[in-house]
Amino acid sequence: MPKNTHDLEQPKERAFLVFVNQDENEDAYVEEELAGLCEAAGVEVCGFLRQRLDRPTTATYLGKGKVQELAAHVVDTRADVVVFDCELSAIQARNLQDQMRRPTVDRTQLILDIFATRARTREGQLQVELAQLSYMMPRLMSVYTKFERQKGGIGMRGPGETKLESDRRMVRDRIAKLKDDIEEVKKHREHQRASRRKYPFPFAAICGYTSAGKSTLMNRLSGTDLLADAMPFATLDPTTRKVDLPEGYSLFLTDTVGFIRNLPTHLVAAFRSTLEEVTSADIVLHVVDASVPEWDVQRDAVMETLRELNALDKPTITVFNKVDRLTDAERVELERSCDRFAPAVLISATNGFGVEAMLEKIKDIVQDFLGFVCALVPYSESKLVDECYQFGRVIKVDYRDDGIYLEAELVKEMRGMLRDYLIEGSVLSIDSAQ
Repeated sequence: MPKNTHDLEQPKERAFLVFVNQDENEDAYVEEELAGLCEAAGVEVCGFLRQRLDRPTTATYLGKGKVQELAAHVVDTRADVVVFDCELSAIQARNLQDQMRRPTVDRTQLILDIFATRARTREGQLQVELAQLSYMMPRLMSVYTKFERQKGGIGMRGPGETKLESDRRMVRDRIAKLKDDIEEVKKHREHQRASRRKYPFPFAAICGYTSAGKSTLMNRLSGTDLLADAMPFATLDPTTRKVDLPEGYSLFLTDTVGFIRNLPTHLVAAFRSTLEEVTSADIVLHVVDASVPEWDVQRDAVMETLRELNALDKPTITVFNKVDRLTDAERVELERSCDRFAPAVLISATNGFGVEAMLEKIKDIVQDFLGFVCALVPYSESKLVDECYQFGRVIKVDYRDDGIYLEAELVKEMRGMLRDYLIEGSVLSIDSAQ
């Protein structure tokens, strides 16, 4: 018999899903999203159960009868793991695991697991580990509750408690070390941003719900070959590239990690240095998957995260992507919605529809960052003219007897350097240098 067993794929873990969302109108959406997260984690869905609760129970989140029903379903479907579409407390997770006799994880743990498999750079790996340990820290107690406790007073603590304190100290020390390491990486990232600031181009960040098509758009605009996967969180590590715009303008564009509904606070905190690519950007391209019926829910989730990052005041273009998947009627309806989110544009990052119109809108905003100046620069300061080519868009240069006549669109810093040589009465020259 041929020995080909090593060629067979390992069977996937089977997951039984538990939904607790309140709004029944969101049922199909939350089911599809959690199933997608399971697929991204390499887990096969074998069934699901739902219970709507006004107030979760302290011990098991679900009601007693529902827990018994869940346990029966887990046995019948031969599930390997139970996944809850919510965040469970340590006590709830432990009690459910005891009754299910299966690993029981919540939405946060599932997302952390996906992040752990997707992180490629040192920064991403550090951030994922910090998020995992921050999540684990308050839950360590439940690991040791089954340990036998010795009786006695001071000095007679049981082995479980001693081990717990030891492990908590180890986790705290590791968290402190990770934060220090991430701070070093953050300084390096800030140095990179500062270096890029030497160029005359504004900075834009692509943000949006996971799987909205951010990486596909980045590839089309910059000619990169980033992984553009439909699975959630296909891209974790930000990438920055220069993008050419119409009429000779340019900008730097950064692709960021995807957002998701109820993004765990541990992830927001751990990935803050990465997410700060959005806060440090001059322009935000908010990519929305228009092919998803609940795109407004996804948009609101992104806006909530931007609010947490204090990034709502940035000039933002709402980019409705994947319109190639819409019917003509759906596209007309979406165009009517654009007025509410102006400036907004409909595109398909896959086939290029609408991309030129989007670039025009970006160019219009970029022009606001470059101010027009008209100056007469003495020959002794001719190096300033050379720098204008590096820090802006030179429109006209005329070498005259009394100096170098210059018309240009320049970044704020460069306009300030030419303040002493501005020609009085030239349109916008004085105001633009402010």
